[in-house]
Amino acid sequence: MIRYFSSNFSHLILLIGIFIMIIPVWLIFASSTHTASIINTQGLQFFLGDKFLENYTKVLLYEGGFFKEITALKMFLNSFLMATGVAFLSVISSLMTAYVLVYFRVKYATLLFWIIFITILVPLELRIFPTYSVMSTLNLVNSYWGLIIPISASAIATLFFRQFYKTIPDELLESAKLDGANTWRFFIDFLVPLSKTMIVAMFIFMFVFGYNQYLWPILVTSSEQYWTVVMGLKMMSGSIVNKFAFVIMSMIPPVLIIIVLQKYFIKGIFQDK
Repeated sequence: MIRYFSSNFSHLILLIGIFIMIIPVWLIFASSTHTASIINTQGLQFFLGDKFLENYTKVLLYEGGFFKEITALKMFLNSFLMATGVAFLSVISSLMTAYVLVYFRVKYATLLFWIIFITILVPLELRIFPTYSVMSTLNLVNSYWGLIIPISASAIATLFFRQFYKTIPDELLESAKLDGANTWRFFIDFLVPLSKTMIVAMFIFMFVFGYNQYLWPILVTSSEQYWTVVMGLKMMSGSIVNKFAFVIMSMIPPVLIIIVLQKYFIKGIFQDK
Protein backbone atom coordinates (compact mmCIF):
# COMPACT_ATOMS: atom_id res chain seq x y z
CA MET A 1 0.00 0.00 0.00
CA ILE A 2 2.79 2.41 0.94
CA ARG A 3 4.71 1.51 -2.22
CA TYR A 4 1.57 2.06 -4.34
CA PHE A 5 0.96 5.46 -2.73
CA SER A 6 4.60 6.46 -3.13
CA SER A 7 4.57 5.51 -6.83
CA ASN A 8 1.38 7.45 -7.51
CA PHE A 9 2.67 10.45 -5.58
CA SER A 10 5.88 10.44 -7.62
CA HIS A 11 3.89 10.34 -10.85
CA LEU A 12 1.70 13.18 -9.60
CA ILE A 13 4.75 15.34 -8.91
CA LEU A 14 6.10 14.59 -12.40
CA LEU A 15 2.77 15.47 -14.01
CA ILE A 16 2.61 18.74 -12.09
CA GLY A 17 6.14 19.59 -13.23
CA ILE A 18 5.29 18.78 -16.86
CA PHE A 19 2.12 20.85 -16.58
CA ILE A 20 4.01 23.88 -15.24
CA MET A 21 6.59 23.69 -18.05
CA ILE A 22 4.24 22.90 -20.94
CA ILE A 23 1.32 25.25 -20.28
CA PRO A 24 3.21 28.54 -20.96
CA VAL A 25 4.57 27.11 -24.22
CA TRP A 26 1.13 25.87 -25.23
CA LEU A 27 -0.45 29.27 -24.48
CA ILE A 28 2.10 30.99 -26.72
CA PHE A 29 1.59 28.42 -29.48
CA ALA A 30 -2.21 28.53 -29.31
CA SER A 31 -2.19 32.33 -29.22
CA SER A 32 0.07 32.45 -32.28
CA THR A 33 -2.73 30.85 -34.33
CA HIS A 34 -5.17 33.72 -33.71
CA THR A 35 -5.32 37.29 -34.98
CA ALA A 36 -3.57 40.11 -33.17
CA SER A 37 -6.89 41.81 -32.41
CA ILE A 38 -8.13 38.77 -30.47
CA ILE A 39 -4.95 38.63 -28.37
CA ASN A 40 -5.03 42.38 -27.69
CA THR A 41 -8.67 42.34 -26.60
CA GLN A 42 -9.10 38.89 -25.02
CA GLY A 43 -5.57 38.03 -23.90
CA LEU A 44 -3.75 34.74 -24.34
CA GLN A 45 -5.79 31.91 -25.85
CA PHE A 46 -5.82 28.28 -24.75
CA PHE A 47 -7.49 26.84 -27.85
CA LEU A 48 -6.11 26.86 -31.38
CA GLY A 49 -7.27 29.42 -33.92
CA ASP A 50 -7.55 29.28 -37.70
CA LYS A 51 -4.60 31.53 -38.61
CA PHE A 52 -1.78 29.02 -38.11
CA LEU A 53 -0.59 28.76 -41.72
CA GLU A 54 -1.10 32.44 -42.46
CA ASN A 55 0.75 33.69 -39.36
CA TYR A 56 3.69 31.29 -39.59
CA THR A 57 4.19 31.81 -43.32
CA LYS A 58 4.16 35.57 -42.79
CA VAL A 59 6.76 35.32 -40.02
CA LEU A 60 9.11 33.12 -42.05
CA LEU A 61 9.12 35.53 -44.99
CA TYR A 62 8.82 38.78 -43.04
CA GLU A 63 11.69 41.18 -43.77
CA GLY A 64 12.81 42.63 -40.46
CA GLY A 65 15.76 44.42 -38.94
CA PHE A 66 16.73 48.06 -39.03
CA PHE A 67 17.15 48.06 -42.81
CA LYS A 68 14.62 45.31 -43.59
CA GLU A 69 17.37 43.03 -44.94
CA ILE A 70 16.79 39.83 -42.97
CA THR A 71 14.02 37.25 -42.83
CA ALA A 72 13.24 34.75 -40.07
CA LEU A 73 14.09 31.94 -42.47
CA LYS A 74 17.59 33.38 -42.94
CA MET A 75 17.99 33.76 -39.17
CA PHE A 76 17.13 30.10 -38.66
CA LEU A 77 19.70 29.14 -41.29
CA ASN A 78 22.35 31.34 -39.65
CA SER A 79 21.65 29.89 -36.20
CA PHE A 80 21.67 26.33 -37.51
CA LEU A 81 25.00 26.82 -39.30
CA MET A 82 26.51 28.49 -36.25
CA ALA A 83 25.26 25.87 -33.79
CA THR A 84 26.31 22.97 -36.02
CA GLY A 85 29.76 24.46 -36.58
CA VAL A 86 30.29 25.12 -32.88
CA ALA A 87 29.15 21.60 -31.96
CA PHE A 88 31.26 19.91 -34.65
CA LEU A 89 34.46 21.81 -33.90
CA SER A 90 33.98 21.46 -30.14
CA VAL A 91 33.60 17.70 -30.36
CA ILE A 92 36.60 17.29 -32.69
CA SER A 93 38.92 19.53 -30.66
CA SER A 94 37.83 18.02 -27.33
CA LEU A 95 38.23 14.46 -28.61
CA MET A 96 41.76 15.08 -29.80
CA THR A 97 42.76 17.14 -26.76
CA ALA A 98 41.58 14.44 -24.37
CA TYR A 99 43.34 11.80 -26.47
CA VAL A 100 46.65 13.63 -26.22
CA LEU A 101 46.28 14.25 -22.48
CA VAL A 102 45.49 10.60 -21.69
CA TYR A 103 47.47 8.51 -24.17
CA PHE A 104 50.56 10.62 -24.90
CA ARG A 105 53.45 11.15 -22.54
CA VAL A 106 53.02 14.90 -22.35
CA LYS A 107 55.04 16.61 -19.64
CA TYR A 108 52.78 18.28 -17.08
CA ALA A 109 49.70 16.79 -18.77
CA THR A 110 47.64 17.09 -15.58
CA LEU A 111 48.65 20.73 -15.14
CA LEU A 112 47.77 21.47 -18.75
CA PHE A 113 44.39 19.86 -18.29
CA TRP A 114 43.62 21.99 -15.25
CA ILE A 115 44.68 25.12 -17.12
CA ILE A 116 42.19 24.16 -19.82
CA PHE A 117 39.53 23.40 -17.23
CA ILE A 118 40.01 26.73 -15.43
CA THR A 119 38.89 28.54 -18.59
CA ILE A 120 35.36 27.57 -17.56
CA LEU A 121 35.70 30.16 -14.78
CA VAL A 122 36.51 32.90 -17.30
CA PRO A 123 33.21 34.18 -18.72
CA LEU A 124 32.95 35.15 -22.36
CA GLU A 125 32.33 38.77 -21.38
CA LEU A 126 35.87 39.10 -19.93
CA ARG A 127 37.61 37.95 -23.10
CA ILE A 128 35.22 39.33 -25.64
CA PHE A 129 37.20 42.42 -26.64
CA PRO A 130 40.55 40.68 -27.24
CA THR A 131 38.66 37.93 -29.07
CA TYR A 132 36.95 40.51 -31.25
CA SER A 133 40.33 42.15 -31.92
CA VAL A 134 41.72 38.82 -33.13
CA MET A 135 38.71 38.18 -35.36
CA SER A 136 39.00 41.68 -36.79
CA THR A 137 42.70 41.20 -37.51
CA LEU A 138 41.92 37.93 -39.31
CA ASN A 139 39.11 39.63 -41.29
CA LEU A 140 36.54 37.22 -39.84
CA VAL A 141 34.07 39.87 -38.67
CA ASN A 142 30.71 39.44 -40.42
CA SER A 143 31.39 35.84 -41.35
CA TYR A 144 30.25 32.42 -40.24
CA TRP A 145 33.78 31.53 -39.17
CA GLY A 146 33.84 34.61 -36.97
CA LEU A 147 30.63 33.43 -35.33
CA ILE A 148 31.84 29.86 -34.82
CA ILE A 149 35.56 29.69 -34.07
CA PRO A 150 35.87 31.82 -30.87
CA ILE A 151 33.28 29.74 -28.95
CA SER A 152 34.07 26.30 -30.38
CA ALA A 153 36.57 25.21 -27.71
CA SER A 154 34.92 23.45 -24.78
CA ALA A 155 36.68 22.61 -21.52
CA ILE A 156 33.57 20.73 -20.34
CA ALA A 157 33.62 18.43 -23.36
CA THR A 158 37.36 17.88 -22.88
CA LEU A 159 36.69 16.91 -19.26
CA PHE A 160 34.02 14.37 -20.25
CA PHE A 161 36.15 12.76 -22.95
CA ARG A 162 39.21 12.67 -20.69
CA GLN A 163 37.33 10.96 -17.90
CA PHE A 164 35.80 8.52 -20.39
CA TYR A 165 39.19 7.61 -21.85
CA LYS A 166 40.52 6.92 -18.37
CA THR A 167 37.88 4.20 -17.93
CA ILE A 168 39.09 2.32 -21.03
CA PRO A 169 41.36 -0.62 -20.05
CA ASP A 170 45.04 -0.36 -20.94
CA GLU A 171 44.76 -3.82 -22.48
CA LEU A 172 42.89 -2.30 -25.42
CA LEU A 173 45.87 -0.12 -26.30
CA GLU A 174 48.24 -3.05 -25.93
CA SER A 175 46.07 -5.22 -28.18
CA ALA A 176 45.94 -2.46 -30.79
CA LYS A 177 49.72 -2.19 -30.77
CA LEU A 178 50.05 -5.96 -31.23
CA ASP A 179 47.75 -5.69 -34.25
CA GLY A 180 50.05 -3.07 -35.72
CA ALA A 181 47.77 -0.08 -35.16
CA ASN A 182 49.56 3.25 -35.15
CA THR A 183 48.53 6.29 -33.11
CA TRP A 184 46.04 7.62 -35.65
CA ARG A 185 44.47 4.23 -36.36
CA PHE A 186 43.98 3.53 -32.65
CA PHE A 187 42.20 6.85 -32.30
CA ILE A 188 39.96 6.42 -35.35
CA ASP A 189 39.26 2.67 -35.24
CA PHE A 190 39.06 2.13 -31.48
CA LEU A 191 38.46 5.27 -29.42
CA VAL A 192 36.05 7.10 -31.70
CA PRO A 193 33.62 4.14 -32.06
CA LEU A 194 33.72 3.58 -28.29
CA SER A 195 33.01 7.28 -27.75
CA LYS A 196 29.98 7.38 -30.05
CA THR A 197 27.36 7.96 -27.37
CA MET A 198 29.54 10.50 -25.59
CA ILE A 199 30.16 12.28 -28.89
CA VAL A 200 26.42 12.59 -29.51
CA ALA A 201 25.79 13.86 -25.98
CA MET A 202 28.49 16.52 -26.29
CA PHE A 203 27.26 17.44 -29.77
CA ILE A 204 23.79 18.14 -28.37
CA PHE A 205 25.18 20.20 -25.48
CA MET A 206 27.34 22.31 -27.76
CA PHE A 207 24.63 22.67 -30.41
CA VAL A 208 22.24 24.15 -27.85
CA PHE A 209 25.09 26.30 -26.46
CA GLY A 210 25.88 27.70 -29.89
CA TYR A 211 22.23 28.13 -30.83
CA ASN A 212 21.50 30.18 -27.70
CA GLN A 213 24.42 32.61 -28.09
CA TYR A 214 23.45 36.29 -28.10
CA LEU A 215 26.28 38.53 -26.90
CA TRP A 216 29.01 37.25 -29.23
CA PRO A 217 26.91 37.30 -32.45
CA ILE A 218 25.68 40.80 -31.75
CA LEU A 219 29.27 42.05 -31.38
CA VAL A 220 30.95 40.20 -34.23
CA THR A 221 28.25 40.98 -36.81
CA SER A 222 27.33 44.42 -38.04
CA SER A 223 25.53 43.10 -41.11
CA GLU A 224 21.94 41.99 -40.67
CA GLN A 225 22.63 39.08 -43.05
CA TYR A 226 24.35 37.28 -40.16
CA TRP A 227 21.70 37.84 -37.51
CA THR A 228 20.77 34.75 -35.52
CA VAL A 229 17.44 33.63 -34.10
CA VAL A 230 18.26 34.80 -30.58
CA MET A 231 19.11 38.26 -31.92
CA GLY A 232 15.87 38.26 -33.86
CA LEU A 233 13.81 37.55 -30.75
CA LYS A 234 14.58 41.09 -29.60
CA MET A 235 15.04 42.94 -32.86
CA MET A 236 12.26 41.57 -35.08
CA SER A 237 9.17 43.77 -35.15
CA GLY A 238 5.57 42.98 -36.05
CA SER A 239 2.31 42.11 -34.32
CA ILE A 240 2.21 40.13 -31.08
CA VAL A 241 1.03 36.94 -32.81
CA ASN A 242 4.00 37.16 -35.18
CA LYS A 243 6.34 37.43 -32.22
CA PHE A 244 4.67 34.44 -30.59
CA ALA A 245 5.08 32.44 -33.81
CA PHE A 246 8.73 33.43 -34.02
CA VAL A 247 9.30 32.26 -30.43
CA ILE A 248 7.71 28.88 -31.15
CA MET A 249 9.73 28.36 -34.32
CA SER A 250 12.93 29.31 -32.54
CA MET A 251 12.43 26.33 -30.21
CA ILE A 252 12.09 23.77 -33.00
CA PRO A 253 15.75 23.13 -34.08
CA PRO A 254 17.21 22.26 -30.63
CA VAL A 255 14.10 20.27 -29.72
CA LEU A 256 14.38 18.24 -32.93
CA ILE A 257 18.08 17.58 -32.33
CA ILE A 258 17.34 16.28 -28.83
CA ILE A 259 14.39 14.15 -29.97
CA VAL A 260 16.30 12.54 -32.82
CA LEU A 261 19.44 11.87 -30.76
CA GLN A 262 17.88 11.33 -27.33
CA LYS A 263 18.76 7.60 -27.24
CA TYR A 264 22.47 8.29 -27.65
CA PHE A 265 22.26 11.38 -25.46
CA ILE A 266 20.97 9.42 -22.46
CA LYS A 267 23.54 6.66 -22.97
CA GLY A 268 26.36 9.17 -23.28
CA ILE A 269 25.47 10.94 -20.05
CA PHE A 270 24.57 8.03 -17.80
CA GLN A 271 26.71 5.17 -19.10
CA ASP A 272 30.46 4.76 -19.00
CA LYS A 273 30.69 2.91 -22.31
